[in-house]
Amino acid sequence: MSSKTLRAGLSLVLAAMTLAGCASYSGLNTEGVSLDAKNLKAGQSLSGVTLSPAAWPKSDWWKSLGDPQLDGLIREALHDSPDMQIADARAHQASAAAYAADAARMPTLDASAGVSRSRLARDQDPSGQGGTYSTVRNIGASFNYNFDLWGGQRDAWEAALGEARAAEVDQQAAQLTLSADVARAYSDLGQAHIVYDLANEDLKRTKQMLELSQRRLSSGIDSRYQFQQTESLEASSEASLIDAEKRLQSAKIALAVLLGKGPDRGNEIARPKILQASAVALPSVLPAELLGRRPDLVAARWRVEAASKNIAAGKTQFYPNLNLSAAAGAESLLGDAMFGSASRFFNVAPTISVPIFDGGRLRADLDSRDADYDLAVAQYNKSLVKALGDVSDTINQLRDIGRQIGAQQHATDIAQDSYNTVVQRYGSGIGNYLDVLSIEQQLLQAQRQLANLNAEQIDLSIQLMQALGGGFQGETLTAANALPATQHN
Repeated sequence: MSSKTLRAGLSLVLAAMTLAGCASYSGLNTEGVSLDAKNLKAGQSLSGVTLSPAAWPKSDWWKSLGDPQLDGLIREALHDSPDMQIADARAHQASAAAYAADAARMPTLDASAGVSRSRLARDQDPSGQGGTYSTVRNIGASFNYNFDLWGGQRDAWEAALGEARAAEVDQQAAQLTLSADVARAYSDLGQAHIVYDLANEDLKRTKQMLELSQRRLSSGIDSRYQFQQTESLEASSEASLIDAEKRLQSAKIALAVLLGKGPDRGNEIARPKILQASAVALPSVLPAELLGRRPDLVAARWRVEAASKNIAAGKTQFYPNLNLSAAAGAESLLGDAMFGSASRFFNVAPTISVPIFDGGRLRADLDSRDADYDLAVAQYNKSLVKALGDVSDTINQLRDIGRQIGAQQHATDIAQDSYNTVVQRYGSGIGNYLDVLSIEQQLLQAQRQLANLNAEQIDLSIQLMQALGGGFQGETLTAANALPATQHN
């Protein structure tokens, strides 16, 4: 290349740099500011709770509930559930997008070869005769490279990589959600069995009352009206038992769906054991380490970082860029020397592109990226606030439910003793029918309330494990552990 040509090229570059000032992103900036967990006060809400460094859940936290069958069901769900298949596919999509963004940074080299046989019509033939045959052979290669002077393509790749990492963490968030849903559905199935048992016991009691009422009617102690009331109570108990059986079957089907199986799978599940509630304790480093323990928070932070890189990539579109393309090869008619001097060709074409006027398209694109960043920050902030709220709300409910269960157990024991006494008196012909009816209903209500409180305690234990991240640890994702994205101006 001659010095004259080089000087002309440099002049073009300088001119392009000057003209680039015509396209500007001044005045466009982001507004999102990430919350700092240290500024979210939770001390009063969590006061009085036992703190322990070992209070973070383990990755197989559900084993602490004390039923080996649950462990197998959760592993089955993680392997077969469509929810996990969806999460895996989304992670694959994001990984492919990152791979494509990285490939876009690389130069391209293409090669081609071909033979063309043609017959010319009269108006195509320079001789004007027509009917001329020709055979053209060609072989060549082309090269293209974008110099990415301002790093825009690298920023785009890093943005796609951040999205891929967020999707990878989303997989683990989906695992946590699914395992918690299976554990809760399993607890619901156990509760449905207990409710069915209570309904069955209630029906046995009403049948016993009906037998006593029949004897008292035959003895002239009770009226026909009182006997019919007992018959009505028995019919209501039968209806309650049918409803409990219906709910039990629904609980089996709901669990089968979470496992990714047909409804018959639920009938194969043995009755759950009585699950054990977790001890009420919190990690001593809460809330500082919650940021790296909750997969939804880690994924949200990666998306903030990705949005930040997208802004950087968008800004480089306002600057000049240099592209180099080249081609070389040979082309000849049949009979000519394919690689002779007359058949060879090449071209080199450096190109400078300069955005001067585009009707505001670049500004609109950058403004949209700024909005995406603000949205990502807002979603991160929402996830952080919700995470602390989940922990505080669940721990406060768990803290007092044990006392509720104790009080309700005492009430149930009293109701059971009262019922035993009043039925004995009623059977002896000295009791009052209304007393029997009232105490029987009190006993049924107390038993159901106790069962509901026990189920609620297990459900809250599962929710606490989920709120604390379910054993997820983000130490390997070091880039996600620092607040990304300083505000762009």
